[in-house]
Amino acid sequence: MESASPDTLAIWYLGCNGFILKASDGTTVYIDPYLGLGDPPRTLRMIPVPFDPDDVAEADAMFGTHEHLDHVHGPSQAPILANTGADYYTADAGHDVIEEEDWTGNWDVSDEQLTEIEEGDTIELGELTVHVEPANDPDAVHPVSLVFEHEAGTFFHGGDARPGEFEAIGEAYDIDIGVLAFGAVGNIPDKETGEDVRTQWYSDENMIVEAANELQLDTLVPSHWDMWKGMTTDPTVLHNHAASFEYPENLRIVEIGDRFDL
Repeated sequence: MESASPDTLAIWYLGCNGFILKASDGTTVYIDPYLGLGDPPRTLRMIPVPFDPDDVAEADAMFGTHEHLDHVHGPSQAPILANTGADYYTADAGHDVIEEEDWTGNWDVSDEQLTEIEEGDTIELGELTVHVEPANDPDAVHPVSLVFEHEAGTFFHGGDARPGEFEAIGEAYDIDIGVLAFGAVGNIPDKETGEDVRTQWYSDENMIVEAANELQLDTLVPSHWDMWKGMTTDPTVLHNHAASFEYPENLRIVEIGDRFDL
């Protein structure tokens, strides 16, 4: 990735809900990179860890869409901030995690690198304009979604959100590619009792198509379907679920390490 010289905006999928964006001017942005193994036996990672965060030498900014372990995670993200001097953006609940994990004490991260964001904010990063928008994630304290505008097109990242907050975003932006979390409903051990509990963390087949229609997506990229034992699923089934709807116009299935361009 660091040696790539994209003509427009290149996007790499890191598995789970992690992505790297690199614009034609070299601006490099990480979204939700998670390099941990989960929290066994409750959550078990089903895909490889794509890289060691200590090896990252190039980044301008990083975003955490919400405060959950696989989205705001010191051991995955703070070393990248320390190595590159990148700025970190997340909402207030994400900053609570940063404080609990003591990023500035345990890693060479400064307070100046840590910025709190909320819905309605706009951030300029080189060729990228980033808009912070609402997200409906009933499992999160303060989730946000992100719209990345580039001269080549518009990329949307919904975090783990489900339909319900996306219609205004679909009206406000012409989104070329949108990422939405997708997964099975699974039996996941309860945090306190350890007993299996029927659990839904992400959109199912019908919900993700509903969200894609709210957003009026040209292309849907499902994410998160590869990550947790008991939550994995087959994203190719979405061709059938989306067939009779106006959106998404296209479905793009990516696996960990894949690159696609706007």
